[in-house]
Amino acid sequence: MSSDLKKKVFYPDLDEKVVFPGHGVAKVNRIIEKQVAGTLSRYFELKFLNKEMTILVPTQNFETIGIRKLSSTEKINDIFKILSEPARRITPDSVVINWNKRSKKYLSDMRTGNLVAISKIYRDLKHISHYKELSFGEKNLLSQTESFLAQEISLVNNVAEEKAIERLRALFNNLSRTMIDHTSL
Repeated sequence: MSSDLKKKVFYPDLDEKVVFPGHGVAKVNRIIEKQVAGTLSRYFELKFLNKEMTILVPTQNFETIGIRKLSSTEKINDIFKILSEPARRITPDSVVINWNKRSKKYLSDMRTGNLVAISKIYRDLKHISHYKELSFGEKNLLSQTESFLAQEISLVNNVAEEKAIERLRALFNNLSRTMIDHTSL
């Protein structure tokens, strides 16, 4: 295989912020060497920004775990386009019946750390919330997806996390007004 066909391996710099699937954004604090089972191994020490948690990730498993760079500004703009799109057609009856199936898929998508998948979960749950009150599990998942999105948006766009949350919610405040306008006609 030629060298230009090989995938470039992501190896973060110290103090770089990275996204850890299912947990959010963390900063690479340092590289630690430890003797494990007679072998010297290297680890990235990751300190999460929004929780009191620090983990060690073997340097050779960094990409396998799904850790990625922060998104680009263009990717964040694409996310806002996705959030502006209509959600999948979900009838009020299917909202209740299919929660277990949707929940499994949503949790699986969350573990990938894929920002597009997370934004679609957020969009779907925000749309569902206009038809019915969300269950405890749905509310938790909505809160988690909003937190992940806001955290990354705030870092990429260099704005406060609260401003990112306001911008996310504003998309759906406009949607609810549109839905009310159309249903009153």
